[in-house]
Amino acid sequence: MDLIRILLVDDHPIVREGYRRLLGRQPGFSVVAEAGDGEAALAAFAQHRPDIVLMDLSMPGGGGFSAAEAILAQDPHARIIVVSMHQGAIFAQKAMAAGARGFVSKSSPPDELVRAIATVVSGRRVLSADMAQEFARTSLDDDFAGLTPRERDILLLLVRGLNGRAIAQNLGLSSKTVQNNLSQIRAKLGASGDADLVLKAQRAGLVQAI
Repeated sequence: MDLIRILLVDDHPIVREGYRRLLGRQPGFSVVAEAGDGEAALAAFAQHRPDIVLMDLSMPGGGGFSAAEAILAQDPHARIIVVSMHQGAIFAQKAMAAGARGFVSKSSPPDELVRAIATVVSGRRVLSADMAQEFARTSLDDDFAGLTPRERDILLLLVRGLNGRAIAQNLGLSSKTVQNNLSQIRAKLGASGDADLVLKAQRAGLVQAI
């Protein structure tokens, strides 16, 4: 299996050490470089060409947004995941608009970061669970506001790429209950199928388009 080569960008050495320890325990992950500011991040990316960049936002040297834009100017296919203490949906929206493939809040459980890396490597975009919920609270239109809390949770997991069985396991429900709820969601939103549900959620701002 090819190693997933990772560049850590954060101005706090203790934080980078925590990432390094976490990722070092994951099979197939390799931290190839670290940087403490935007300028060093750009130089490290040019030298190592990592598969994934974990990027903080609040840093010296222009900050994470500027660093992400500079890296993407150098390589439009760079896969950047922002990992930030900022939890407002506006920060995730701005990061995705700048070209990041994912946004994970620093308050997320460690395994969320591991899953986010795997998701982005597979070619999809990702939000941590708390950020997805923030999007749901702040960005859903009137149609989505009519969903029940359970329906909204199921839709969030569907948008994050889980299938019916995985959603059932995640929420402690039966597969039949999940399928019944999905049918109700499709009826409420006028969606023709699960793919259409995801598209409608993206258009409503629940998550950036994949």
